[in-house]
Amino acid sequence: MNMQDKKRCAAIVLAAGKGKRMGTAVAKQYMELAGKPLIYYALKAFQDSQIMDTIVLVAGEGEVSYVQDEIVGKYDFSKVHAVVEGGAERYDSVWQGLKALREDPETAYVFIHDGARPFVDEAILTRGYKTVEQFAACVAGMPSKDTVKLVDEDAFAVNTPERKYVWTVQTPQIFEKNLITEAYSRLMQEEHTQVTDDAMAVELMMKTPVKLFEGSYENIKITTPEDLKIAEAFLR
Repeated sequence: MNMQDKKRCAAIVLAAGKGKRMGTAVAKQYMELAGKPLIYYALKAFQDSQIMDTIVLVAGEGEVSYVQDEIVGKYDFSKVHAVVEGGAERYDSVWQGLKALREDPETAYVFIHDGARPFVDEAILTRGYKTVEQFAACVAGMPSKDTVKLVDEDAFAVNTPERKYVWTVQTPQIFEKNLITEAYSRLMQEEHTQVTDDAMAVELMMKTPVKLFEGSYENIKITTPEDLKIAEAFLR
C-alpha cells in the first residue's frame, strides 16, 4: 500500500463494558493477560499500525483518569488523543467516540473496535482499509465453522441457512467518517435500541450495504474466563 496516498484514519476503541460474564470485580478490559491489561493489546496494535493516525479510547463511567494514567500514560500510547466516558449501551459509547472525532475534520475513515479483542493485527487493519476505500462501509468477520440454526421463542429450529452464507462478525467495523457519524446521529434521535453493532446502524439508518472482509479466527472477543485461557495460549 502506498502510504503517501493514505487517507487519515481514526480508531474508536471501546473499553466501557462492564464484563458481567467474566464474574470478576475488575472490568474485563483491565484484567491482566500475560502481565498487561487486556485493553493494552488492541491499543498497541493501533498505536503501532502504519494505517492509524489517531485513537479515541472510550472508558467506563468514572474511569477516565484511571485509564489516562494507568494505561495511556503508563504504556505511552501517544496516538490516543482523547479518552472519553462511554454510556450505558455500546451504541452510546460509540456515539461519544464519534463526537470526540467531530473536531478532526481531516479524518476520512473510522475503525470501531472492541477493546476486548486483543488479537487485531496489521494484516486485518490493512485488509479493512483497502475494503473501506472501495465500499465505504465494511466489517471484519469470518465464515462460520459451525452449522447455524435459527430458532423460535421456544428454541425449536425453524431454519438452517446455508453455511457459505453465514459469517460471524468481529471488529474492527470500518466506515467513512461522515457516513457513520450521520448514521449514529439519526440513531440517537430515533432511539433504535435494538442496534447491536455499527454495521446495523449504517444498514438501518443509511440503507448502505456493508461489505464483509476477512478478519481472523484468532480475533476473538474475551468475554468469559475460558476465553482468557484461550488468549493466553494464543500469546504463548
